[in-house]
Amino acid sequence: MTETGSASSRPFEAPGKAPVKAVIFDWGGTITPWHTVDLRAQWTAFADGAGLAARSRDDLVSALSAAEDLAWKRGRSEGLSARLHEILESCGLPHGDSRTEAGTAAYRAFWEPHTFTHPSIGPLWETLRATGIRIGVLSNTIWDRDYHRGIFERDGVLELIDADVYSSEVPWVKPQAEIFAHAAGALGVAAEECAYVGDRSFEDVHGPQQVGMRAIWIPHSEIPVDQQVSHEATPDAVAHDLVDIATIVDAWNLL
Repeated sequence: MTETGSASSRPFEAPGKAPVKAVIFDWGGTITPWHTVDLRAQWTAFADGAGLAARSRDDLVSALSAAEDLAWKRGRSEGLSARLHEILESCGLPHGDSRTEAGTAAYRAFWEPHTFTHPSIGPLWETLRATGIRIGVLSNTIWDRDYHRGIFERDGVLELIDADVYSSEVPWVKPQAEIFAHAAGALGVAAEECAYVGDRSFEDVHGPQQVGMRAIWIPHSEIPVDQQVSHEATPDAVAHDLVDIATIVDAWNLL
């Protein structure tokens, strides 16, 4: 299966499965709308903010781009997580240095327009919580917990989240089974009592199904070809709109 597969939005019947007690959401491209971003431009913004170091601006941008690319490739091939400060340090930009801090501020300003929570998320989470469903977030990210939670607080949805897990604070990335089991544990429910929602088939369908979670795929993101991984996995349901998720979960819990 690839990221561009298609299926009906009707949930597949799953007789004998445990009721869904928690729904866990991917962040980028799921909680936030999908944006196609020039990834080199983020590091150009960083370099402009930091000013020239011992190397030329273009050399710094190239080094940062290569370091980030390597970190994500290692995640896809080895399942290992990475952190922004590690990428910066590998390019001679230590934490606490004034240039690092200035560059990071510019980098975050570059990303801010792409971080806003989809307007359907707040009402969806309120609907799910009203039926006793717990809300989780599980994201592959190099950004730290405080930064993500600041985004949720800015957008007025932080108090709707029961537990959130970021790959930057654990050893693994999706689709490693360990990170999904960890997220279920953070919510205080069994993995088979969770549904996971995401826009990437490999990470967000194959990944959660390894630990018995149901997987709801939202196939609306234009995942770059070099980020796609061939695999065999079929989502338990496909949602073409975020509002479909509450209906899918309700249908599962009525089986």
